[in-house]
Amino acid sequence: MKHIILVFATLLSTAVFGQKLGHINSNELLLAMPERTTIENQIKKYAQDLESQLSAMTKEYQSKVQSYQANEATMTEAIKKDKIKEITNLEERISEFQQTAQKDLQAKEESLLKPLIDKAKKAIEDVAKENGYTYIFDSGVGVLLYQRDSDDIMPLVKKKLGLL
Repeated sequence: MKHIILVFATLLSTAVFGQKLGHINSNELLLAMPERTTIENQIKKYAQDLESQLSAMTKEYQSKVQSYQANEATMTEAIKKDKIKEITNLEERISEFQQTAQKDLQAKEESLLKPLIDKAKKAIEDVAKENGYTYIFDSGVGVLLYQRDSDDIMPLVKKKLGLL
């Protein structure tokens, strides 16, 4: 019985400790990729376009409010109601635009970053397979609390991507 337990323990330790572990900081890798700058510029331009549209809507709103306040005393009740309704509708449009713009910006960022992330992920997977790694931990997102006998594969992945 002791012999069986010893054999089982030996097999288990070989299975667990015989695995090759590696780690990489994925954030550092993504920042090193030259496509990242182009993507950041596209996202920045898109955000500026949205901000410009919001600014135009805000100026229109301020103009209508100032006009209403300046002419309120001379307006009939029907015109006052119409102007208040117009200002309220514009407030709602601005609020809806802000919400939609935030979602659109996030979606644009995700769609632009996805190919870059996929490229990095493929390079990591290729390096792991080519070099016999069983597990690769991402130290850039705080997933790794302790490492022992782990290789930093950043140079290998950068070489794979032609960044070295």
